[in-house]
Amino acid sequence: MKGSRGPSGRSPRKVHLPRWIALVVTPVVFLLGHVVLPQALSELSVHHGWTSGRPGWLNLLGIPLVAAGGAGLAWCLRLHFASSGGSSVEIGATQDYLVMRGPYRFTRNPVYLSGMVIWLGWVVIYGSLAVLIGFVVLWGSVILFVVPWEERKLEARFGDAYLRYQRRVPRWLGNPPKP
Repeated sequence: MKGSRGPSGRSPRKVHLPRWIALVVTPVVFLLGHVVLPQALSELSVHHGWTSGRPGWLNLLGIPLVAAGGAGLAWCLRLHFASSGGSSVEIGATQDYLVMRGPYRFTRNPVYLSGMVIWLGWVVIYGSLAVLIGFVVLWGSVILFVVPWEERKLEARFGDAYLRYQRRVPRWLGNPPKP
């Protein structure tokens, strides 16, 4: 689905990055936000379940969560790169396409959900209260501010197409919303 103008009638400001730059920057941002930050936070509190500086066997149950979240993010990014077409990726504006396949058939927010699964995995691995607090703050911010803001932008950009998608696919997981 394509859309080119916002409600004001003007085209939103867009920054186009060459695809190769996006392919380099995306993993760096991912590593900083979903690996380095939780690790740094873990240093602020005790690592519960750890002995001799190593995670206990229960802490290792977080590894599949981190792997599943990482796989989910990779799948979503692949779909976005494929859907964007051309040789550049838009930054800072609502995209000109609406992805409704892959994980987007089950949740309208698979990127955020995947990120939260990664963070939950780090909570388990580190057994750290500081990482748990970081997870709660991040999740709360996404639920209360980011997703509603993004949904308003998508509705303004795609109108009825987005509203139909919204009625058909739940925000997170589970049953679709009631009409």
